[in-house]
This record gives sequence, C-alpha cells and structure tokens, in this order.
Amino acid sequence: MSVDAAPSLRRSLAIVGVGIRREPRWFAFAVAGSTLYGVMTVLTASAIGKVTREQIQPAVKAGAVTGTQLATIFAWVAGAVLLNVVGVVIRRIAAGYTMYNVAAGYRREVTRQYLRLPLSWHHRHPSGQLLSNANADVEATWNVFAPLPMALGVLVMLVAGIVQMVLVDPVMAVIGLTVFPALFLANLVFQRSMSPRVSRAQQLRAEVSEVAHESFEAALVVKSMGREQQEAARFEEVTRRLQAANVEVGRTRGTFDPVIEAIPTIGTLAVLAVGTHQVAVGALQPAAVVQVAYLISVLAFPVRALGWVLGELPRTVVGWDRVDAVLKARGELAFGDEELKPSGAARSRLSSVDYSYDIVDEAGQESRFQAIHGVSIDVPAGSTVALVGPTGSGKSTLTNLTLRLVDPDRGDVTLDGTDLRQVARGGVSSVAALVPQQTFMFDDTVRGNITLGLDYTDEQVWAALEVAQAHTFVSALPAGLDTRVGERGASLSGGQRQRIALARAVIRTPQLLVLDDATSAVDPAVEQAILAGLRRSSSGTTVLVVAYRMSTITLADEIVYVEQGRVVDHGTHRELQARCAGYERLVTAYAREAAERAAVAADEEEVVR
Repeated sequence: MSVDAAPSLRRSLAIVGVGIRREPRWFAFAVAGSTLYGVMTVLTASAIGKVTREQIQPAVKAGAVTGTQLATIFAWVAGAVLLNVVGVVIRRIAAGYTMYNVAAGYRREVTRQYLRLPLSWHHRHPSGQLLSNANADVEATWNVFAPLPMALGVLVMLVAGIVQMVLVDPVMAVIGLTVFPALFLANLVFQRSMSPRVSRAQQLRAEVSEVAHESFEAALVVKSMGREQQEAARFEEVTRRLQAANVEVGRTRGTFDPVIEAIPTIGTLAVLAVGTHQVAVGALQPAAVVQVAYLISVLAFPVRALGWVLGELPRTVVGWDRVDAVLKARGELAFGDEELKPSGAARSRLSSVDYSYDIVDEAGQESRFQAIHGVSIDVPAGSTVALVGPTGSGKSTLTNLTLRLVDPDRGDVTLDGTDLRQVARGGVSSVAALVPQQTFMFDDTVRGNITLGLDYTDEQVWAALEVAQAHTFVSALPAGLDTRVGERGASLSGGQRQRIALARAVIRTPQLLVLDDATSAVDPAVEQAILAGLRRSSSGTTVLVVAYRMSTITLADEIVYVEQGRVVDHGTHRELQARCAGYERLVTAYAREAAERAAVAADEEEVVR
C-alpha cells in the first residue's frame, strides 16, 4: 500500500476486530467501564440541573444556604462524580490489559515465526527491520485499543446526552446538536489529512531502527575503519526525513486543533445566548440552561476520542501490514516424524546437492546466485573430514546444509541414512552441534553461555572447557564460571570466545560435530591441543571441520577440496598434495609466505653486515 493512500475504514475495523477476538473479556470490561463513564457524565448534568433547580435557586431567593442544602448538593454531585471515576478506572485498566496482552501475543508470534523461518529467509531481511516488526510495528498496530473503548463509551454518552437535551428544551437541543456534526466533520477532514502523514512517519521509524541497529552491530568496524562521521551522516539523513515527517504531522495537528477546540466553545456560547433570552421572557428555567450548557461542554471533549481512534487507524493498518507480512512469510522448514539414533557417531552424506542464494541489487531487483553445484560428500561415522577451499568456495554453506539450517534446492542430505527433511522438529539439533565461524556470546555467565539453560553439572562444564583448552583462563577469571562475559563476550578475546563456543558444543557429546573455522582466533599451539583433545574425546562423534591451517588439515582422516561450490578432489593430505594443484597451492600458501619473509629478513641482515 502506498504511504499516500488512506487505508479504508472497513479494513481498519477488520484489524481491530482481530484484536477484540484475541482479548474479548478485557475489551468487554473496558467498554463496560467506558459506558458507565458515558452514562454517568450525562447523569452528572441531570444532577447539576436537579440541585440547581431544587437547592441553589431556592437558596439564591432566600439569600442563605442551609447545611441540609449543602449536604444534598454534595451528595448528588459527589455520587455522580464517584461513579464517573469508577468508570474511568475500569476503562483504563481494562483497555491497558487489552492493548498490552494483544501486543505481547503478537510479539511472541512474530518471534516464533522468526525462529521457524530458515536462514535463507533471514538472509533477505535486515535484522533492524525484524526488530522493528517485533516491536514498533506491533505497538503501532494495537495502540488503537487505548482510545477505542472511550470512543465506544462516547457513543453511548452522545445518545443519552442528546435525549436529555431534547427533553430539557428542544430549541436549545437543536442549537447544541449542531456542535457534534461540526466536530465530527472537522475530525473527518483532520484524519484524512493525517492518514498519509502518519503512515509515512511510521515507515520512517522502521527505517531509522534499521540504520541504528546496523550501526550498533558494526560498531567495531565503524570505529576501527574511522567511519564514525560517515555513519553519523547516514543516520542523520534518515532521522532528518523522520523529523520532517513528524513536523508535518505536528503542523497538520496544529492547524486543526484550534478549530476543533473552538467548535464546542461556540456552541456553548450560542446555547447560553438563546437560553438567557428564553429565561428573560419566562419561557425557560435557569436550571435548564445550566444543564444543557454543561452537557455541551462535557460532551465536546470526549467526542474527540472518536478523532483519536481515527488518528490511530492509519498506523494500525501500516503496522499490521508489516507484521502480517512476517506472519505470512513462506519458506518454513517442513519436518517429518523420523527419530535419529540417540548415541554413537553418525554418518553424514550430501548427495548431488545444489543450493542458491536470493540476491537483491541496489535497484531492489531479485536474482538467484547458485553457490553449490552438485556436491556429494560422504563423512563416515567416527571419522574426521576436513573441508578445504579458498574463500567464497561454499564451505560455510555446506556446513549449513549438513546441519539442515537450510534445505538444498536439489539433492539429499542424510544422517545415518535418514533424510534430514523427514526428521522430527528438534531431531537434528539434539544429535549434532555447530561451532560457527563467527562466535556469538550471550550477555550471561561463562556457565550460562556453555549450558544455554540445560541441566549440566559443573564437572561436565569443566570437562568440556578442558577439551576446548579454556579451563585455564576461565579458572583465572574473577568469578570463574559465574563471571559475566558482557554483551557478545566483550570482556573476552576472540580466541577465548571460540574456546567457550567449542566447550558449548563438546558438552553435548554430539554424534556429529561441525567446526566452521572454529579455531582461527587461537594460536597454533593451542589449536593443536584443542584438536588433539577433540580427537581423544570424540570416539563417539563424527567431525566435519572447515580448515585452513596445516595443523588442522593433517589431523583429518580425509580432505574434501572445494572450489566455486564444486568438489574438485578428495583424499588424504599427501594424495591431494601430489595430484591437486589448487589444494597444494592453498595449503602451502602460509608456509611460502613465511619462507619469503624469512628470506627477505636474511637479505636485509646480509646487507647490514
């Protein structure tokens, strides 16, 4: 929907109906409280008319007020006001429960949908936009429930108020009734003007969230590359557009507010003018004029609640469209009912697998990029197989396919002969573990980052840390396992984060362990110790490792060499060195570079001599 197109009232009300069906009881309480408020507001006018006629006018004629008259006046007015307050309290509390319960439910649904959708869907949607969908857009959708119950109570109030004005004096009622159509018409024009402006402002809020989140995520890159000014300029540009949109909203509101405020005042003055004349000629009692004038003054403000509802409806539609797009997103991984064996090393196979990514260019045009071409890999049970290849050859994509984080476009991925697409939900993650290239740490303790809330003993945690060569530095931390690591593990080095991530995987004693360059941030000596520990502790585990270093590669039983998403060759390290030029060139690159540096240093030393 274009941001300049006003959403239809019918569609807006249909969305509101969805929310009402989610919380019918609390909404009914809110409407009941609002109805009580509306009725008592009108009856307050009757009470004021009654005490004016029966208590105030006689007191004015007598020139004195008795204690009984004061008590009667107080009792009538206080009783009406008390019931009015009760209605307001019930309405506000119940409306709050309605709004926040519905919003909380939809936030949970959106989050569950994020977890259901495969990585291929997440690759196409920036995380800032997803945060906006789950927070700002859900909020915008259901904020309408704050003014809605009051608006419904106002309708009851209007009907009761109009009936009372007609009963008091038809002439003044006709004059007073012109106020409400004028208010409604002014509100209608106001909302038609506001709708596109509010819609645009809501969309720009999402854009600001996207840019801000991206900047926070890339804080290290921004600072290390000296891009602070450019990022600030990028954020400033989108916030200025939001500022302009909000100023336009404020300007429109500022234009209409005085008009809407003036209409009931003019109506009240007109009623007083006519009523004073009627009293002067003896056609009407002063109490009647007071009663009608009070009714107009107290009804005018609540009538604006109808305008508030109309003002929220454009945001409701915009927010709903963005949230609904997530809830209706396709691409969810389908699951079967097969169960995997509970123990023992597993055999992993990829058979003639193809996989493509969806690519969106700067113009917003989508295309497909095929990253994997007919790949077949067999990882025997209990073996260690290394995936080796240049950057961008598809190694990380193959690890995602192996663990069914994504499904292949063509071909099969099996574990112990079972197609992963037939495995029950949670079946693969219960027997397999991944240590990814980019290690993520929660803002939790070391223990919490390893156990992830599962019931492991401290002995098991320390054993996993020992395999990952992390026990020494963890025991030296101020609180040991109870030390909080900070957001994304900010208090740890890259190598320490990788070793905790390894412990996180090892503690689960997986049947299949996939390491995607998981030791790149540790020094070679520590890496050798880690790999040796994995070798000793993983007799019941099959290991698939993405490797670059010779120390990692030489520990593998078999090596699969890939280039441009295709398997070029496989075999032992010696076999591939002898027959695969690309492999030999890649794995000896570090050694050649070290030799070249040593030769340059030797030449420089000779020159000095």
